[in-house]
Amino acid sequence: MSKIMPMRGFLTSSIGVTCAAMLAFPLPLPTVTAVAATAETTAAGGTRSLPLVPLSQERGLGAPPGLGLYRASGERFSLLGVVWDDPGTELHGRVQVRTRSAAERTWSGWQDVETQGAGHGPDPGTAERTARRVRGATAPLWVGASDGVDVRVRAESAATARSRTAAGPRGPLPSGLRVELVDPGGDGTPPPGAPADPPRTGQDTDAQRTASAANSDLTGFGALEIPELDRQATGQELARLQGPVQGQPYIGPRPRIVTRRGWGADESLREPGFGYTRNVKAVFLHHTGSGNQYTCAQAPSVIRGIYRYHVTSMGWRDIGYNFLVDKCGTVYEGRAGGVAKAVLGAHTLGFNGDSTGIAVIGTYETTKPPGAVVTALARLTAWKLGLYGGDPSGRTYLTSGGGNLYPQGKNVRLNVISGHRDGFATECPGALLYAGLGRARSRAARYQGR
Repeated sequence: MSKIMPMRGFLTSSIGVTCAAMLAFPLPLPTVTAVAATAETTAAGGTRSLPLVPLSQERGLGAPPGLGLYRASGERFSLLGVVWDDPGTELHGRVQVRTRSAAERTWSGWQDVETQGAGHGPDPGTAERTARRVRGATAPLWVGASDGVDVRVRAESAATARSRTAAGPRGPLPSGLRVELVDPGGDGTPPPGAPADPPRTGQDTDAQRTASAANSDLTGFGALEIPELDRQATGQELARLQGPVQGQPYIGPRPRIVTRRGWGADESLREPGFGYTRNVKAVFLHHTGSGNQYTCAQAPSVIRGIYRYHVTSMGWRDIGYNFLVDKCGTVYEGRAGGVAKAVLGAHTLGFNGDSTGIAVIGTYETTKPPGAVVTALARLTAWKLGLYGGDPSGRTYLTSGGGNLYPQGKNVRLNVISGHRDGFATECPGALLYAGLGRARSRAARYQGR
């Protein structure tokens, strides 16, 4: 059960995640390419939306019929993705892009964009899912400061479709395909000593004030970060939030968390109010699928780009994840509503209720996550689960809201710390990040004193 309401000072939570995996299909027809544009921009960033249409061949380049190519010029963006009309439709095919560096004016090589986007998002039947503006989408791809793009999308071949074991026919490419070029705002370089690089947008708005106030039970109003605590101080804080507990509570020391204000969230983008679920019984871990070509100083810019992509391009009420972790192990607040509360996310389709979602920024199918990432995941889950009495090394039951692994209403037994693929048939959070979950579970349990 979930609901949307103004911020309240009680503990509650949920999950929201975005994941995807690379596909390596042959390149048959049809192909689509961007040819026209609409734009939404502000001083703090913006989104350029380019509709995709079929082309028989690329003029002047000697490309074979069916290939499509678009070259934008003078567009400023750092993150991109492809969206389409129906969020319930999957894109069975291959999306490739190349971009031009804004600094060097040189073109990158072709890159694959992860297309397995159906496994994340609001649960079926929820108000957020049934909103008329919600769209299907690929994972976002971080490309750095760019001013030109080529994009091509091809349906999978009939032979590839027949070789799949999943039931059901494979249709053509989804309708309404668009490439989204996202400018996150800012330059990705924080000033010395600052935890993030928020663009300066003038006076606080009501949305900014309420987002900050959601964490007033943990830190001062307008804080750029929530400081870490040792285990004793965390236990004292738990008693203050929930009342006296018997004996030493099983809770890990609170990690340092960069707030939404700290990473520069434009609070005017999201829907007003906050959504909560009843409990936090489980954590789902994800990767963003956005690639690893970012510096840790750029992580706030990457998050702002993902946030804008989730809200402006995909039509969600806010960023999907409850928390994000960069490759240096820094933890960031995700969806607004309070980091200690049970905020309803949009990360694991069918299991957003009674859970929380954590996404590691990057792609970890063939790249091993740094040790700092595993440490950060262990510390964050030990603290967050401890607020709700969860054992990181245990198992629990969640009721499916509907997905491709479990039908709606099925009671499913899962690890308290699970990967996205445990609740939905996807490659997220990547093979090598998933392989490290056992280590994260055992370390989180030790942080809790178990």
